[in-house]
Amino acid sequence: MFNELKARAHRNEPVRVGLIGAGKFGSMYLSQAFRTPGIHLVGVADLSPARARESLLRVGWSRERFEARSLDEAHRGGTTHITDHADGLIASPFVDIVIDATGSPAAGIHHVLKACENRKHIVMVNVEADALAGPLLARKAAEAGIVYSMASGDQPALIAELIDWARTIGFEVICAGKGTKYLPIYHQSTPETVWGHYGFTPEQVAGGDFNPQMFNSFLDGTKSALEMAAVSNACDLLPPDDGLAFPPCGVDDLPGVLRPAADGGILAKRGTVEVVSSLERDGRPVFRDLRWGVYVVFEAPSRYVKDCFAQYGLRTDSTGRYAAMYKPYHLIGLELGTSIANIALRGEATGSTADWKADIAAVAKRALKAGEKLDGEGGFTVYGKLIPASESLRIDALPIGLAHDMVLKNDVPAGQPVRWSDVSYDASKEAIRVRREMETLFRGERDARQPKHKVAA
Repeated sequence: MFNELKARAHRNEPVRVGLIGAGKFGSMYLSQAFRTPGIHLVGVADLSPARARESLLRVGWSRERFEARSLDEAHRGGTTHITDHADGLIASPFVDIVIDATGSPAAGIHHVLKACENRKHIVMVNVEADALAGPLLARKAAEAGIVYSMASGDQPALIAELIDWARTIGFEVICAGKGTKYLPIYHQSTPETVWGHYGFTPEQVAGGDFNPQMFNSFLDGTKSALEMAAVSNACDLLPPDDGLAFPPCGVDDLPGVLRPAADGGILAKRGTVEVVSSLERDGRPVFRDLRWGVYVVFEAPSRYVKDCFAQYGLRTDSTGRYAAMYKPYHLIGLELGTSIANIALRGEATGSTADWKADIAAVAKRALKAGEKLDGEGGFTVYGKLIPASESLRIDALPIGLAHDMVLKNDVPAGQPVRWSDVSYDASKEAIRVRREMETLFRGERDARQPKHKVAA
């Protein structure tokens, strides 16, 4: 791909990119975009253009590179235009691929719909929007003839890559996922308690760019649930029936822990997703943990392949049948250029939602009372729990991506999911309308697949 990008640069036919959101992920991509041949970042849209300019300067751009007064001027001059008008960026004839790095579920859904309308490929860094409505958005993208892609560098895309590798060479995927720092108590963590769990001092927090609610969404299990939903929906893997288990597990123990229970592991079923913890339940660090990485566990399909595992030094479980491949780190936005190149040069996504297998229910962190207002991911009221989509439909679960600024009509006990009937909401809002459309569509398809029972005469 690098040689193809160089050829595009030589022909003065660069891949024309528009970025929405100049936060951490966006800034990491910005640090590499101007160093990559054959890429022209035509525009950056952010709610705060001043913040976007600060981000560009911080990651190494010279000011003259982003002084263009319009997208047209940026296109003609090979520079970049900064704007607060994302819809205009998506509609621009000078942009081929759009990146949504906003992290807002509502904004992400809107941007995908606009990308479909304007026939622009889109890279969804926004796993929050993908987990909320990705199965429907992916269908709309396919109907529009555009590529709807996960973001390389983010863990879901890297997991999807490992799964694709394993299946392409003939292995059955037993389990796939990522690592994180987890203890059961973290589900009750709030923005007030989060820094103690991370070990950050007040001085460190005061001196850095720390968003307590964002950090808490990683700690309380919500972000892991979102990412595993994305993997499940993209890779035809099932979520656990009752949420992620977060077993303590280092890289050497992946094949032994993440194998079927019948063979000595913890899995109730084959072909699932799971997140492993870098902490033992007593708080001690796991030996050779995978906190920053991703993995896939697969099984030898024959005695011959099992022997090959042993001959080439692959670490396996005690039976020699189950093995794992892993990547110890992910570089987040620094790797995003892989997605851009794959779309532009091969017409391929780096992972893409295919079906609705998993969902993220909003679960009460404590006993909630009618009249309280939910505050979404990483907040004080709810965390996200991974459950099968069929179960979400059955209980009418409120998805975590919409559990923000909704007022409770009913009390919800601690540890219980919030349901649509428990909250007041405006059904005309775009994100809610799209989500409810997806629920109706997939509920109808599920019911249509159910066997019809004849009534006895």
